[in-house]
Amino acid sequence: MTDRPAGTGGLEALLAQLQLTDSGFPSGLYTLSHGLEGHVQLGRAAPEDLRDLVSDLVRAAGTADAAALALAHRAVAAGDWDLLVETDRRLHAIKLNREQRRASVRTGRQVLDTAGPAFGSAPAARLAALVADGATPGTHAVVVGAVHAGLGVPVRDAVASDLYAFAASCAAATVRLGRLDFRRAQALLREVRPDLVRAAGAALAARDPRDLHASAPAADAVAAVHERAEARLFIT
Repeated sequence: MTDRPAGTGGLEALLAQLQLTDSGFPSGLYTLSHGLEGHVQLGRAAPEDLRDLVSDLVRAAGTADAAALALAHRAVAAGDWDLLVETDRRLHAIKLNREQRRASVRTGRQVLDTAGPAFGSAPAARLAALVADGATPGTHAVVVGAVHAGLGVPVRDAVASDLYAFAASCAAATVRLGRLDFRRAQALLREVRPDLVRAAGAALAARDPRDLHASAPAADAVAAVHERAEARLFIT
């Protein structure tokens, strides 16, 4: 196994971090619009609306998925697998919509399947065994947190890079949905950068699985409609 102690950093850890969060990594994130497709279907996603929509999604991620990633990272660093499982179950439970839960588990398991050949990750192998035994669901954020920790990526960097990957996935979805062109999508990423910083701060402040929460009522309502749509480009 090639894992390094959590938090050791270094150029090799940086390169592994970039590989894990690159859009070419086969995690399945390209299949997710994070609720944006539902807003488009309802006629509530004009180009001028997208900054606020993505900002709301980033804010919710800061106290949910990104916070779970931070907790999972610290759990692996401390060798506390009970904490990791508790975090994973809590994150799964606070996802109110079926498609959101399914998407999180689906992409999480795709990362687990790829983490062996990509990184030789011991934490990923142990987590995969727990998932296979039904002990824990294997949500995307918790899987990524565990892999980052094993690679020696510092927790702050892991949280920031994953939040950026989330925002980049949202921006890519706006292009595929025909709301923005590529240049405007890049401007959107610049505009939400302060939101990403705030979300990272909220995530890193989490100290217990009970700190995980997300309040995005409009997004939850739209997701409930989206999962019943007759035609969908994205699974969320």
